[in-house]
Amino acid sequence: MHDNTMTVHLKVWRQAGPDVEGRFESYSAEINPHMSFLEMLDVVNEDLIKKGEMPIEFDNDCREGICGTCGCVVNGQAHGLERGTTVCQLHMRSFRDGETIVIEPWRAEAFPVIRDLVVDRGAFDRIISAGGYVSVNTGPKPDANAVKIGKDLSDKAFDSAACIGCGACVAACPNASASLFTGAKITQLALMPQGAPERGRRVRAMVDQMDAEGFGNCSNIGECEAACPKEISLDNIATMKREYLRAMFTDN
Repeated sequence: MHDNTMTVHLKVWRQAGPDVEGRFESYSAEINPHMSFLEMLDVVNEDLIKKGEMPIEFDNDCREGICGTCGCVVNGQAHGLERGTTVCQLHMRSFRDGETIVIEPWRAEAFPVIRDLVVDRGAFDRIISAGGYVSVNTGPKPDANAVKIGKDLSDKAFDSAACIGCGACVAACPNASASLFTGAKITQLALMPQGAPERGRRVRAMVDQMDAEGFGNCSNIGECEAACPKEISLDNIATMKREYLRAMFTDN
């Protein structure tokens, strides 16, 4: 590696469309080690465009690790090997000069490939649409601290709300389960007084929709928590199951 450059060799999954057979293609790039992973892909794409070839399609938006748009499997790990890090915040100095990096899309039946590294994560949107919101009229915006909530409770709700819906939990799970994502959204609202009136209807609708989308069952392997860039706890899945059991015996 020179002072400000390093060379990486890439094996990237290329797939022209949902119904087209995919394959790995090899590329090499000379880059600055302080670039982010997505900036490295930008360099590769600029070279492909100059050659008249199709650039690699990948999802990206904020590039600050907060929007949940980006996501791919890097060397067999969702978002790469750094814990608590989205792929947009992963830096090339994490890799060795001359290293070969394998890049693949999320692999799950419920996340069909659209093109290259881009998958359709609309299933998450439909789970949220099934009940991941508060629809009752809670009146005008209350003044700060007008609704008393204990700090422990608000901290737990905030931890659950940190889920950015990237789909890494699904990609990491051998069963392609969406339980961590769904559990985080259910827990976030169930803990707050604004979400309590609809907690039963919400958990029934969201779990039913999750099952209808074709996600697998949770078998407590824990890969979802390990791969989550926001380190969402498995406790959210336990809460989801308790909420669902409770809803079976109550009107709400």
